[in-house]
Amino acid sequence: MAGPRIIYLHGFCSSPASWKARLLAEFLALAGLADRFSCPVLSHVPRAAIATVEALLDSDDAPTTLVGSSLGGYYAAWLAERRDLNAVLINPAVMAPTLLDGLLGTHANYYSGRRFEFGAEHVEQLRALDPPLITPSRYLLLVETGDEVLDYRLAVERYAGCRQLVVEGGDHSFTRFPDFVPQIIEFCGLQS
Repeated sequence: MAGPRIIYLHGFCSSPASWKARLLAEFLALAGLADRFSCPVLSHVPRAAIATVEALLDSDDAPTTLVGSSLGGYYAAWLAERRDLNAVLINPAVMAPTLLDGLLGTHANYYSGRRFEFGAEHVEQLRALDPPLITPSRYLLLVETGDEVLDYRLAVERYAGCRQLVVEGGDHSFTRFPDFVPQIIEFCGLQS
């Protein structure tokens, strides 16, 4: 069996070019673990995003930890419960359907500029991805109290009993991410 790996799930309107995905990839590459990291491009269509990750999970039987940021954290929790995986959740969108229901319309990817429509049917797909139960032992939660997009307290409450690192200040991008990369790597079971 291959060694442990990380699959990074980016947020809404984001991509593998996000600074957290790039930083984690660079850190692992410097440790000689580049082959243990992947960050797929996730569709704005929730069902398609999940299908992409599930295909990646099915392609290799290596122990996998999901690392999800914002909407990627929402997806990571659903997949972790469905597939018996561990997950690191970074400022996760615990109320993704409610949040994105208020953002229906045309959006552009922050990195590619590609425009897309996010509609009510996508919100309904998100509702189907809310895990009814959380297994606390499988999560590491990282939140910053200064998140201007999401109320960090909702994540702290939703993931009560999980290992939690609540950092004062910051913003939705999780500004202190570089400080926590070693803990993420350790939680994921990767060693150089």
